[in-house]
Amino acid sequence: MAAQKGALLVLKIGNGGSPETFTTVAGLRSTSISLNDETVDVTHKGSSAKRTLLGGAGVSSVSISGSGVFTDDATETTLKNNWASGSLANYQVFIPDFGTYEGSFQLTSLEYAGEFNGEVTYSVSLESSGNIAFSSA
Repeated sequence: MAAQKGALLVLKIGNGGSPETFTTVAGLRSTSISLNDETVDVTHKGSSAKRTLLGGAGVSSVSISGSGVFTDDATETTLKNNWASGSLANYQVFIPDFGTYEGSFQLTSLEYAGEFNGEVTYSVSLESSGNIAFSSA
């Protein structure tokens, strides 16, 4: 992948409809996605002091985080309601010149912050539930 503008990496939230429509989470200044695979260590006395992992045995997950400034009431209300209900919602993360990850996530953290002489900011953390689909760009 060639160098890309960070503003092109976007997080979108689904409306739960059929067909589902996705809307960009407004006001984000930074967004990140982490693709995780848990390891299963099967090292034993005969492993010659070398760690041995069991391939394909761990749990895979996707974590998303972002931070920014709320620019509309709809985004704040949707995120606040998703956090308060603890429910799962469908999200998409678009990575330019790479593809889109889409699936069910739980909003695990919603944080507000503000400096005396600055704007109020927010940050979110999301954790995957179930299969996360990938479609290439």
